[in-house]
Amino acid sequence: MRSKYLVSELLKEITQTLDPHIERASREAQLLLMAYLKKDELWLITHQKEELENLEELFEWVERRSKNEPFEYITQNVSFYSEEFFIKEGALIPRPETEILIDTVIKNFPDKSASITFAEVGIGSGIISIVLAQHFLNANFIAVDISQKALEIAKINIEKFGLTNRIELRLGSLLEPISEKIDYLVSNPPYIEDGISLESNLSYEPQNALYGGKIGDEIIQKLLDEVLSRKIRFFSCEMGYDQKDKIQNYLKKSQFNSLDFYKDYSGFDRGFTLKA
Repeated sequence: MRSKYLVSELLKEITQTLDPHIERASREAQLLLMAYLKKDELWLITHQKEELENLEELFEWVERRSKNEPFEYITQNVSFYSEEFFIKEGALIPRPETEILIDTVIKNFPDKSASITFAEVGIGSGIISIVLAQHFLNANFIAVDISQKALEIAKINIEKFGLTNRIELRLGSLLEPISEKIDYLVSNPPYIEDGISLESNLSYEPQNALYGGKIGDEIIQKLLDEVLSRKIRFFSCEMGYDQKDKIQNYLKKSQFNSLDFYKDYSGFDRGFTLKA
């Protein structure tokens, strides 16, 4: 590694390092350099002959990316719902499909000024509760996670958006830490069947946020039991693409108002809302 590079030379070297390991290596090189320098694409195009130095940390980033570590963990930033959030290893990286879960909640509860209590199980980085708090201005949120690491990441994001007084974090499993009345439960729980092989980059993400049990939907079933027994009015939840029939069968003998499923951007079943 040289001490100084022109931008054009740097992009070429990063691309060559990533090329054997990463698809679209040239584009990844651009994105890494823009994130590292905190510059946009126009700057990158117009400063090809600019000389850069002190690039040790950048080459550490490149090395990490060459091992398929997620881009978001390296840059500690993720875009979600038109906002930028802090992220690092210890919380699941938000996916675009989870934006549909949020849209579903917003659609289901049209009174945005209502003073209601949301609960979120598995808050992770905090993105769901934060975005919902921006839409439901008088609502309060109780957010639970079994991971202290995840709660620490969520706390950083909650503070960033000035929502500390409206989103309370609690450590624990499912709804055990919540005794208060809940109006709306929302969750993106782990729902992948134990033992299923995943892409290598997913090995960096918290496994307890991915795998949901021997069948996959055990945690969803436990949350459904809680919703029905505690008479929670609404429950919106993400699920696996093949779990619609299982959830319908599980609820076959239960009494509730309605059960509506929604699809993701690829047309697969991805979640539901139970109105109990």
